[in-house]
Amino acid sequence: MSSQARGLNNFITDLRNAKSKEEESSRIEVELAKIRKKFNPGGGTKLAADGSNPSLSSYQRKKYIWKLVYIHVLGYEVDFGHAEVLALVRSKKYGEKSVGYVALSLLLRGSDPVMGGVIDTIKKDLTMAPMTKVGGGKTSSKGGGVKNDATQCLALCSLANISGLELIQAMHVEVQHILVSKGSTEQVKKKAALCLLRLTRTSPNLISGRIFAPHVVQLLQDKHLGVLTSVMSLLNGLASQQTEEYGVLIPNIVHILSVLVLKKDCAREYLYYRTPSPWLQIKLLKFLQLYPDAIEGHDIGMGGNDHVGQLINVVTRIMFETEVSDSINKSNADHAILFEAVNLIVAWGTTCPPEMREGAMNILGKFISVREPNIRYLGLSTMAQLAQIDGSVEGAKKHQATVLVSLKDADISVRRRALDLLFVICDTDNAERIVDELVAHLVVADASIREEMVLKIAILAEKYATDLRWYVDTILKLISISGDYVSDPIWHRVVQIVTNHPQGDLQGYAAATLFLAVSTHRCHETTVRVAAYILGEFGFLIAERPGMSGEEQFHVLHQHWYNVDTQTRSILISSYAKLANLYEECRPLVAPVFAKSKNSVDVEVQQRCAEYASMREAFSPEAVEDLLREMPPFEDKRRSALELRLLETEGENSAAVTKASTPSEVEQQRAMLNAQMMDEGMAPIDEQEEPELEEEMADGAAEAAEDEKIAAVEANPTLVGIPKDLIPAMRKAFSNLCTSPSGVLFENAMLQVGVKHEYVGAQGRISVFFGNLHATALHNFKVKVDQPDHLRVQMQGTQGLIDDGEGDEGCSIENKTQAKMLLLVEVTAPFDDAPSMRITFETEEGERHDYPLRLPLVATCFMEPVNLDPGAFMQRWKSLEGQDRECQEVMRLPPNSSGIDEEYMSRVSNIIVNGLKFGRCEGVDPTPWTVSGAATFRTGAKDVNGNNINVGCLVRVEANPKANAFRVTTRTLHPLCSKAIKNVSLVSIKLAAL
Repeated sequence: MSSQARGLNNFITDLRNAKSKEEESSRIEVELAKIRKKFNPGGGTKLAADGSNPSLSSYQRKKYIWKLVYIHVLGYEVDFGHAEVLALVRSKKYGEKSVGYVALSLLLRGSDPVMGGVIDTIKKDLTMAPMTKVGGGKTSSKGGGVKNDATQCLALCSLANISGLELIQAMHVEVQHILVSKGSTEQVKKKAALCLLRLTRTSPNLISGRIFAPHVVQLLQDKHLGVLTSVMSLLNGLASQQTEEYGVLIPNIVHILSVLVLKKDCAREYLYYRTPSPWLQIKLLKFLQLYPDAIEGHDIGMGGNDHVGQLINVVTRIMFETEVSDSINKSNADHAILFEAVNLIVAWGTTCPPEMREGAMNILGKFISVREPNIRYLGLSTMAQLAQIDGSVEGAKKHQATVLVSLKDADISVRRRALDLLFVICDTDNAERIVDELVAHLVVADASIREEMVLKIAILAEKYATDLRWYVDTILKLISISGDYVSDPIWHRVVQIVTNHPQGDLQGYAAATLFLAVSTHRCHETTVRVAAYILGEFGFLIAERPGMSGEEQFHVLHQHWYNVDTQTRSILISSYAKLANLYEECRPLVAPVFAKSKNSVDVEVQQRCAEYASMREAFSPEAVEDLLREMPPFEDKRRSALELRLLETEGENSAAVTKASTPSEVEQQRAMLNAQMMDEGMAPIDEQEEPELEEEMADGAAEAAEDEKIAAVEANPTLVGIPKDLIPAMRKAFSNLCTSPSGVLFENAMLQVGVKHEYVGAQGRISVFFGNLHATALHNFKVKVDQPDHLRVQMQGTQGLIDDGEGDEGCSIENKTQAKMLLLVEVTAPFDDAPSMRITFETEEGERHDYPLRLPLVATCFMEPVNLDPGAFMQRWKSLEGQDRECQEVMRLPPNSSGIDEEYMSRVSNIIVNGLKFGRCEGVDPTPWTVSGAATFRTGAKDVNGNNINVGCLVRVEANPKANAFRVTTRTLHPLCSKAIKNVSLVSIKLAAL
């Protein structure tokens, strides 16, 4: 063999002995010229129809093609010889064909024009695979003959490597046929499965899952584990593209897994250190991870589906019976399977039995303590994923001390995963300790991880700061320790939070703390920026304190003027302007700075100084005062700049990103309190408008109860109640407010009652405003609010307004003024009625009024939307069948309605999504006359494990345009939820037609 390839060996030796890149390139150029001349000698030599040189011998053609392949592998461009490659592929000799297919895979691409001439040859090799010739041309099926499957394998490998669109369209059917054919050998099936996987990655819509899934069932019954391993690689690729279509294969997958894990039934050649085919086990577990709802809705251990119980047994066996081995190879294989089993538990989430989650957490706790860095890395990463499941974080917090130790590991990747896990397990209980530990470690942390640590510490301090003063102190510590790694979004966020929280003494505390921080000559430039902004905005809050006057504030800031860059100087200039506007003594100090900086080389500094210096000459004092007053609150966005920065660095699938995007309880409470920054009263009474229909409606039971109370008041001649002619308008206003964030609840010639309300999870904040429309004052004004068992209510308001039952005199509301009542509520159980509110007052003429009303607080206020795919929606819909879980009613629209059309159905869809807070389930509705949605009813009640009790809710609205009618069907786990959603939906749809 070596003598036959002497020329190739000599060429390779010459290249290896080259002493420089130039010498190597020169030798290759000489060889390319020689080969090009051999392929096309000219001088009247006639080439074959396909462009190849027929005078070349088999040895010469193979030798020259091998040289071209080697040159290509070295990175040089090879743009000729394609005809000779195709000639080798068409040859009936296996030796030539093998060389041709190797060169075809490396030198050509599917988009090359010459590929059209070889498609028929590849298809022939795939389908017919004739006997190849041996030696001098005789065919044989024994001894020197080459079996048909070798040729098929060559064609399949080349096809997978080339993957041109034209080739895929021409060959994919043949590849599928080879894969499912009973006549194909195991070797060919393995190649065919991997080839088809490559083709589907290039062209994802190549195979219809619905059609191909039954063929996969047959392939999964193959006894050869090599075939099963290749088929599982293909199946994982297909299922990741069309997940729903391959869900029917779960029982087959579980059966194969149980044979390997429970029965240990495996061919000897596939035993790896006594572990049955670990690669196949891993692929099977990865497939199951694509179906997180596989065990949801099944009664595990209670006679449910056999494959579900079998699957639980398999995962349990893997988790609790995997033993530590002295063999590194066996240990690696067993741990790889174990980690995939834990990943499957993570994918199942809350549907997984709690004891399995607890067991997985204990196993991971052992892994993060071992010395092997790879195992520790995987343990930390997987525990971070597992800790995100509701109810699992407490188990992860038990290993907090071990994680802190890993934060000091020599391996940077382990330190990053430890930081991620600390970020995930942090909550209100341990936030201060974790943040303090991270800040302390930041002092000795190396530069490669400091920026990430600073970002995550800043996010944690904000999310769990029960006292925002601690948050300010923490950020200042970060700046003092690692100021160079504190990005602009971090100190911008400090400014935003201080500006948006005028409650308490946060702004004054921040101003005083930053004044002291910049009083020293040596402080980081970022500290100067924050201090410049905060003192410029809120320095007046500390100006009366000893040593913190406006003049002193200017001096402590200006001492850093010559040590900072132009960006910081721009901020300082704006602060100087505000200080000069507030304090006369600062103006002589600021004026020289502006005058000197008017000629600055930096355009921003120059422009600011010029504008501030001429402002008092160009505008009136009142206009200057307005221009330099403190900045308004910043807009609160769904994701802060810090969360977006974390998303940019770690990606959407990161555990830290998921944690950062989930509001903490502290943030939810802070958001509700921040609503107090809105206008303390409503808009002027004569400017208020009736709200639009957008959220939830009242149910019939609430209206009926309201009618009874109104009638009782009117029956009492000593009281002035609500006239009957106001009842329809009052009902409409109440229903509108159930689906609108603010509006008028009640209005007559005496009184206007307005409501603003918002909800986060199981909590709500309702502001009620009582405006006097009468010509004179209203006296002894009282409000009594019903407090049902399903609500926890905290109330505060204008002094004397709230009737506490002690007989105190109420408040007085002067003409064209308002009283205010604030309710903070938390729902603890499902309900179908709205709480009552009774208003009593007296006029100066001696009339006593008594108005019974209902607060627009209904069950759908506490919904959170859920987006389900069609399969998951129908599965849950069927699981909620039953008289106690379903509530249904048919409603005909009023005769004066405009009828049911696509525009009206669009309004109905908007009601379901924006009004009832249900997630629209796309793909479930078979016609445009049906709308389906899913949501979760949130409560503040806890179960025995300390988890919040929530109720899953589904709704379907079906229209009949011909009958001008609707059917509303709701299914939940609680009958009161079903009834409440049904009533709200009916009223909403009815009002949408008017």
